[in-house]
Amino acid sequence: MATATTKHRKGSPSPSRGPRKRPTQVKRPRWLIPVVAACVLAAGIGLVAVLALRPGSEPASAGGLPRTSDYHSLLVAPSDPNTLLLGTHDGLFRTSDGGVTWAKAELEGQDAMSLAQPTARTVWAAGHDLLAKSLDGGSTWQDVRPAGLPGLDVHGFAVDPRVPDRLYAAVAGQGLYRSDDAGQTFELVSRVVGPGVMALAVLADGRVVAGDAQRQVLAVSGNGGKDWKGVVEANVMGLAANPKNPRLVLASGPGVLRSTDGGRIWKQTLSLDAGAGPIAWSASEPKIAYVVGLDRSLWRSGDSGTTWAAVLPGEED
Repeated sequence: MATATTKHRKGSPSPSRGPRKRPTQVKRPRWLIPVVAACVLAAGIGLVAVLALRPGSEPASAGGLPRTSDYHSLLVAPSDPNTLLLGTHDGLFRTSDGGVTWAKAELEGQDAMSLAQPTARTVWAAGHDLLAKSLDGGSTWQDVRPAGLPGLDVHGFAVDPRVPDRLYAAVAGQGLYRSDDAGQTFELVSRVVGPGVMALAVLADGRVVAGDAQRQVLAVSGNGGKDWKGVVEANVMGLAANPKNPRLVLASGPGVLRSTDGGRIWKQTLSLDAGAGPIAWSASEPKIAYVVGLDRSLWRSGDSGTTWAAVLPGEED
């Protein structure tokens, strides 16, 4: 069983509001099964979607990633691989030049821990005291207050690509909840995997993948989140399934790891001492992917995650 640790930036709090700590190796849970793994795995969510920067948008900084604590989520515009939306502890930021410069966008001051796009025009944002929906590709947002959730501290959020009305929400300290009516109501599906989940994704075959930071493990469910099997012990931060090849999956945490068999075997393709956060594919050019380093670096791959080049260099602690 492989293990992974991640070094975080000094002074940057974790999404759970506490200071980041170097994760420690944990004992294998009783429900954890061994798998063949070429390397360690760390995971979280990256999906697809955004609009270009609006005229008159103010730069977030002279250059580089926005100076905000915690980079949580990432989307790539469905028609432009150079336009990205970054979810942070302080709202959304956009770039239209492949990540070289960024400007403030919507949801200012809100903690956008997850971004998901079930359709071309529909985008979801979830996080600490946040659940919002956009019906115009992310230009405007409306709060969603569904029945069935015990609270809105949503640390993981995902949409089933086969059934856009099926949503999953991991509520901190509570459990994993599922909606089959596009977020109007939710029902509890698991308290085993859910309370400590920081990353959540649904693969094209319907399997649910969760990065459980509490147990330091990546877990997989084949029955809608009711039962789980551990895959790899790791500190989980980001996970993204390729939009054209469902067997090709990228994960982030100690760097970037790549699976070509739907998440069973993994190989590390990028190592980052500071650790990696949100990761996402381009839908229009599916060989392109991005990952955000926790040292304010940004990396781009043009060969399906096999190799990576720095768009923005990181900063020393």
